[in-house]
Amino acid sequence: MTTPVWDPAQYLRFADERTRPLRDLLARVPALPHEPAATILDIGCGPGNSTAVLRERWQQARITGIDNSAPMLATARAEGEPTADYLLADARDYDPAPAQPDLIVSNATLQWVDGHIELIPRWAAALGPGGAVAFQVPGNFGSPSHTLLAELRRSPRWRDALGDDTTRAGVHEPGRYLDALVGAGCSPDVWETTYSTLLPGPDPVLEWVKGTALRPVLTWLTDPAQRAAFLAEYGTLLREAYPAGPHGTVFPFRRIFAVGVKR
Repeated sequence: MTTPVWDPAQYLRFADERTRPLRDLLARVPALPHEPAATILDIGCGPGNSTAVLRERWQQARITGIDNSAPMLATARAEGEPTADYLLADARDYDPAPAQPDLIVSNATLQWVDGHIELIPRWAAALGPGGAVAFQVPGNFGSPSHTLLAELRRSPRWRDALGDDTTRAGVHEPGRYLDALVGAGCSPDVWETTYSTLLPGPDPVLEWVKGTALRPVLTWLTDPAQRAAFLAEYGTLLREAYPAGPHGTVFPFRRIFAVGVKR
């Protein structure tokens, strides 16, 4: 699988819409064992928008943002939560145990991690009693934004250039996360929500996925002419699947949420 090159500015074009699921997730996290001086890990912090939301609630906590993208961390340090620490590391390999966290948060990251269900017991083991793990992931892999991308990638014109290398790790259905949390010794709270997001401007769904699902394709297509041709073809498909209305383009945005509190 291609390791995406991230564009913080593109990702943050829809910062409010991308941050809303995190706020809904954190609303279900109970009081932490060492509040107000809790230790919190933000795994997959990206450009720091999630870390800033954590600071809003836990103003005296020690917060560390962790990400495997140097450009994202540079933006987080410059424009994100200034009192947090930031660490360049990959979620697959990072060991949270030495930090003795009270809360491990992962916001829209695990869909990029192969075998991420195996991280849940490791993260839970790092928590003390009453500590929590909380994450949310997209649940829209069956939506046109993703199925059209997969079909186009496999089409005769693009399969040699892209093939299956641009596929994402994907996610599980909510029940699988619930089972994993229970098996890791946590009391689970798992749910899903579909947001009907109104996106403004021309080709807004294309602009949305340029910040996320399209990153592997944009990383792989280094030739500007090839990249422009792919975006033109994909953009046409998206306009048909998500037609603009009188007030903008409605983009259904399904998310899967999970909170586990260590017993």
